[in-house]
Amino acid sequence: MWFHLPISNNMANFAQLITTIKKTMYTLNYKVTTSCCDSEGKLKLYSALQMMQDCSEMWIDSEPTAGKFFKDNNMTQLLATRQVEVVRVPRFKEELAVTTTIYEVMPMYGFRNTFIRDAQGQPCYRTWSMGAFVDLATGKLARLSEDTIASLTLEPKQEMNYRGRRIILPKQEGTALEPVSVMRADIDYNRHMNNANYVRIAMELLPEGFEVHDMRVEYRIAAKQGDLLTPTLYPIDGGYIVALDIDGEPSAIIEFLERRL
Repeated sequence: MWFHLPISNNMANFAQLITTIKKTMYTLNYKVTTSCCDSEGKLKLYSALQMMQDCSEMWIDSEPTAGKFFKDNNMTQLLATRQVEVVRVPRFKEELAVTTTIYEVMPMYGFRNTFIRDAQGQPCYRTWSMGAFVDLATGKLARLSEDTIASLTLEPKQEMNYRGRRIILPKQEGTALEPVSVMRADIDYNRHMNNANYVRIAMELLPEGFEVHDMRVEYRIAAKQGDLLTPTLYPIDGGYIVALDIDGEPSAIIEFLERRL
């Protein structure tokens, strides 16, 4: 599903774009502000991920039946994997629309697209992700009811290059780096490390000037305050894989590529 408007800085066009998108997609509007930018005035990937996950979380407001089911059954949706294609990095003061749609739902998992578009409706970031439905009391997978699944609004898959959700670590030995402590500021309302913070930590280990054009992240064990994440850096063709381990077990594995596949 694509939306094309004439290239213009006129805010009326941006408002028209948002009205068109909202007819079919859950949308949050953003402006690239100082705190979201790097030293070159470009949107940080970390900040873009925060926008994506906020939109995905707030999506539940557009699905009252599902929202009630989650609340009544003390459930939440947790991100299991995400792939990001970086088409163009927005700059300071750009107006952005973040949209999310779900295209497949199973009793314990759901799949969605979350795109960030500029004021002309052109994609800056294309992503797909898989989320797991979890019981907040036990931390175990929980099931949606058939009625809840039937109530959800499904949209077609958005156009992007879909890659596998599993990231295979290279056979060659990586470089182990200094452990990183999970701090209070890293924790979100689910009482574990926020998804974007894994990527923020991993990106600090990449060489200076490395430009990410394709990223995959697989979340395995939720890190909590006080945990030590031990990074291992693996060079691969066209990029790097960073494994963040807790006591020898992967908490998250992130793949960064300098080219789009």
